[in-house]
Amino acid sequence: MHEPQWWRGAAIYQVYVRSFADAGGDGVGDLAGVRSRLPYLSDLGVDALWFTPWYASPLADGGYDVADYREIDPAFGTLAEAEKLIAEALDLGIRTIVDIVPNHVSDQHVWFQQALAAPPGSPERARFWFRPGRGEHGEVAPNNWRSQFGGSAWTRVTEPDGTPGEWYLHRFAPEQPDLNWDHPEIRREHEDVLRFWFDRGAAGVRIDSAAELVKDPALPDYDYEAPHAPDEPHPYIDREELHDIYRSWRAIADSYPQPRALIGEVWLPDPVRFARYLRPDELHTAFNFGFLACPWDAVELRDTITTTLAVHAPVGAPATWVLANHDITRTATRYGREHTGFDFADKAHGIPTDLELGTRRARAAALLSLALPGSVYLYQGEELALPEVEDIPADRIEDPMYHRTGGVDPGRDGCRVPIPWSGVVPPYGFSPPTAEAEPWLPQPAAWARLSAEAQDGDPASMLTLYRQALRIRRDEAALGDGPMEWLTEEADGAALGPRVLAFRRGAGFTCLVNLSDAAVPLPGPAAAEVLLASGPTPGGLLPPDTAVWLRTT
Repeated sequence: MHEPQWWRGAAIYQVYVRSFADAGGDGVGDLAGVRSRLPYLSDLGVDALWFTPWYASPLADGGYDVADYREIDPAFGTLAEAEKLIAEALDLGIRTIVDIVPNHVSDQHVWFQQALAAPPGSPERARFWFRPGRGEHGEVAPNNWRSQFGGSAWTRVTEPDGTPGEWYLHRFAPEQPDLNWDHPEIRREHEDVLRFWFDRGAAGVRIDSAAELVKDPALPDYDYEAPHAPDEPHPYIDREELHDIYRSWRAIADSYPQPRALIGEVWLPDPVRFARYLRPDELHTAFNFGFLACPWDAVELRDTITTTLAVHAPVGAPATWVLANHDITRTATRYGREHTGFDFADKAHGIPTDLELGTRRARAAALLSLALPGSVYLYQGEELALPEVEDIPADRIEDPMYHRTGGVDPGRDGCRVPIPWSGVVPPYGFSPPTAEAEPWLPQPAAWARLSAEAQDGDPASMLTLYRQALRIRRDEAALGDGPMEWLTEEADGAALGPRVLAFRRGAGFTCLVNLSDAAVPLPGPAAAEVLLASGPTPGGLLPPDTAVWLRTT
């Protein structure tokens, strides 16, 4: 398993533990459930597992409100079980990536509880952003910053003597107070947390909200209406001090004999500033949100892919490709809509979806993403073509994005519904047959045909497509990390047109993706062998919304 820079071309599967597999029967996924499904993940052909937070947490934000970074939440299992899971996965050739949440902690974290019990100006409050309010009686928030989840980014506390007191900053939910990264104890703690998980066999960390840790200590108001100038420091995003933090983390990762990887969640519109996080002494890779959010459009996809590769090249970092995650509308649903891109601001109830069309496009997108240079991320359930669940009863929705917007934002629970494994009725093998508790989110009645059991062995299923594609991707030396070459519209004698993506990897592999409204001819049978196609290719034609991998000569 000693593969230097394994992350450069890995296929990484995202596990949202709460929704993956429930061995305990309480309706909540757990580590025992993941361990029981390791053979499935090995057969799928992934190289690593990225686990969303499994730490002790009140689950106010799906585990991204961490109460203790060194303990597993009892709902999921124990630390000893996590260590077994890491070891057992590695025995199958699968590495483990854990999620680090450095911007904030839970309001139940011991540090924040100490801060609430301490007076203003105390050392305990210095670990966070406590400030007096504005206005005659301190009744106005210290500034106008907004929460990512809607409303103000500030909450006022009641002091130990019962009087209205200071305000604290939370860029997400009120249950997630932001840490003050100017405080040396915060830096030391997170460096120790890295070592804690690396010492237990974790091969890497995914860094949540990686560009948001550092704030302008002056806490100035921010003009949300005016465009932000790239050369003007933002008060809480992409601050220069971040780079020193990640240089220290890189030194820790590099100190281990087996390679450890730092993977950043970096949402930045400026590609040049994005690339600065990937310099040789900082992060190894970062998520490619431009590709994830890109609509199903040949010109825009080609531009996004070209820009991504151009941005990564000067810093020598591999690109990453991802179609979905635990925050994003599922691919089969999104690609069946009139507007196929993704933006949090555009989320709404009641958007029409053509699931047949969306699934066809999702199949083609799978082959596209798996053929591109670099590493690829697969969110659990995408290999089953699961759609977004958009009819969860209001009293079952847990996502704070829904509740803090008064239900205007549909929230993210629709992509977090538990996986269907087998059977014809809920819980579809997610929980044991003897379980009395329902899954924590309800599963649709129509999901029986999408279960892993139903798709296993079906040559036309999404699961079979992903298994075949991941096997070919592992066997083909040209795939994964490495160069690619765009082909002209007249590729190998076939008239493709501007709405067909065509590129070559190495000397003998070609990927074609037809995003036009008409079928296009494949290269002649003497010149190419079909390795895999996302759909039928009758008569040597590539239909619309279909992708094909070719062995070319």
